[in-house]
Amino acid sequence: MPTASACHILVKTKEEAASIKSKLDKGADFHKLAKQFSTCPSGKKGGDLGEFHKGDMVPAFDKAVFGGPLLKVQGPVKTQFGFHLIKVLYRN
Repeated sequence: MPTASACHILVKTKEEAASIKSKLDKGADFHKLAKQFSTCPSGKKGGDLGEFHKGDMVPAFDKAVFGGPLLKVQGPVKTQFGFHLIKVLYRN
């Protein structure tokens, strides 16, 4: 079964996600912004979710992780939790 490792920043609004993504596009540090803005408990670890299997996450998140580019920030991706900015570190 495929696995991946990713980091994410979870926020409540699409506008907030877009504002953070703009900072990332200008070279801001993903982990620092995750610690500052993410509402997910993983924010304390710079947004690091560790390794997980395909199907472990909600469908929209899973699709982005297993179908999107590596090491490039994707999003905002909407789920029932809010809006995610996702950076896939690797896939197996």
